[in-house]
Formats: sequence, structure tokens, C-alpha cells
Amino acid sequence: MKQVPDVLLLDISLPGRSGLEVLKQIQSMYPQVAVLALSMYPEDQFAIRMVKAGARGYLHKDSAPHVLEDAMRTIVSGKQYISAELTRLMIAEMAKDDNDLPHKNLSDREYEVLLFIGEGKSMTDIAAQLSLSIKTVSTYRSRILEKMRLKSNSDLVKYILLHDLSPGGADPAQSS
Repeated sequence: MKQVPDVLLLDISLPGRSGLEVLKQIQSMYPQVAVLALSMYPEDQFAIRMVKAGARGYLHKDSAPHVLEDAMRTIVSGKQYISAELTRLMIAEMAKDDNDLPHKNLSDREYEVLLFIGEGKSMTDIAAQLSLSIKTVSTYRSRILEKMRLKSNSDLVKYILLHDLSPGGADPAQSS
């Protein structure tokens, strides 16, 4: 008999695949599993995307152990665990016009590619990191530029810096 866990603690920084991609796969295969996303990135980087993708909660890795325990108990009971910071972000998100910032209109994969470009990764490096072809990454880059109405990688980097989207120069695929 196949065992399915009640709860899964998912680090969104995984080698070779994004946590968003893994979460979506888990949700399609095992919708009954409560997923708590854990990340080294601040809530404003990925939390809303993870919750929209099906995570029942999101915690920063430096959260106190008792907060992690509380979050796990909350999601196992069938409820969402929403931190004060995530609540603030979600309210701000609802109050905004969706067209306020162009990066909000990117798909999850496009957003990942954008962050990799912001870190100065080459198309080859991004392709290897995401297990995609260089042509596919190039297509994502073209879509990003079009959706954001920008012309070059340097424009993307300027945008990332202006809007503080960079995850601190850390490789999103590396766990901490």
C-alpha cells in the first residue's frame, strides 16, 4: 500500500527544479497533502506565488522553531498558515492594480528566468539549472522582454534592482 504523508515541508530552492514546479506536481498528484513552503527568500519574492500554486503556508528559513511547529499544526488541521508579513503582502496585492508592475504578469517560470538573468546567468547556465533547452530559455527571455516592454538583459537587471527582486545574489536553486 502506498503511503502518502499528511504534510510536506518543501524547500523552494531545489537543484534542477523549482519549488513552484514541484509544488504544482505534488498538488496534481496528491491534492490532500498539506504543503508548507520554506525558503531563504523573503515573503515578497515567492510567498504569494507559492500560496496561489497550492501551498497552505510559507515560512522564511530563519523562523523560530516554535513558529515552524505552529505552522505545521495549522496546515495539518486543514487551515492556511499565513504569517503577519504574508497577510500584509496579500492585502497590498489585492489593493494593487494587476498592471502596476510588469513582473507581476509573468508566469512562474518566466519569473524564475528573470531572477536568473538578474544574477547574470547565461542562457546556457539557466537552461542547465532548469533542465530546459537553451531555445526554451531564450523563448522565455523573449516573452519576459515583451511582457515587461524592455529591450535587453541590462534593462531587466535595472528593473530587478529598482524593484528589489534579486534574492540577494544567491542562486535560487541552491538551498541554504
